Amino acid sequence: MKKLLLVTFLFSVFISCKNNETKIGQEVDTEAEKSIEQQIAEAHGLNNFEEVEEIQFTFNVKVGDSLRTSREWTWKPKTDEIRLTEGDISRTYTKTGDIAEEDKDIDQKFINDSYWFLFPFQMVWSDAEISEEKTGLAPISKKEMKYLEVSYKDEGGYTPGDTYVVYYEDDYLLEEWIYKSADGQREMPTTWEDFEDFQGLKISKSHKSPDGSFELFFTDIVVK
Repeated sequence: MKKLLLVTFLFSVFISCKNNETKIGQEVDTEAEKSIEQQIAEAHGLNNFEEVEEIQFTFNVKVGDSLRTSREWTWKPKTDEIRLTEGDISRTYTKTGDIAEEDKDIDQKFINDSYWFLFPFQMVWSDAEISEEKTGLAPISKKEMKYLEVSYKDEGGYTPGDTYVVYYEDDYLLEEWIYKSADGQREMPTTWEDFEDFQGLKISKSHKSPDGSFELFFTDIVVK
C-alpha cells in the first residue's frame, strides 16, 4: 500500500505547474548579467532547444523491482502537438491556452512527465518565483552545494503552491532536488544522474530516492 501511495504522490507532484504559466520555447531577454536560473537552463542546453523539431521519450516509474508506470510521449515544440501512448492506446492533443475538458487528463500527465524531463528549462519558461542563491547540505549526498528554491503561485493550476529546491555545483548541472508540498506536509528528495547529451540537450535519465527503492527514469529518448 505504501508503494502504491508513493506512485500516486509522485504524479501529484508535478501537475502543480500551470498550463497558462508555461511559455515553452519562449525566448528570454538577454541581460548583461544572466540570472542563476538562466545559467542553469543554458548548462542543460537551453540555447539548442530552438532547433528542436520533435522530442520522443518514455517516462517510467519503478518501485522496488516493479515497473508501475510507463508512458511514451512524442512532442513537437514548435506546434505543441503532443501524442501519448499508454499501453495499446494513443491519444493526441495540441497544447493551447485553454485546454479542452476532454484533454485535461492527458495534459496533467504531460506536465508531470515533461517537467521531470526538462525542469531546468522550465525554471526559465514558467512563471516561477526564484529565490536568491544559497549554499547548504544536499539532502541525499550530504555534500555542500549551491541551491535555489523554485516556487509556484498558490492559486490556479492543478496543485498550486508547490516548491522545488534544486542543488547544483559550479557546472550548474542539477544533482539533487527536493519537492515540498504547498501545505508543508510532504517532502520528496531524489537525485539527478545518468546525464546524456541529445542534440545539445543534457538530459538526466535517472532520478532515485535516498534508499534507491524508488526510481523515475527515461528511455527511448530521441531529439530531432
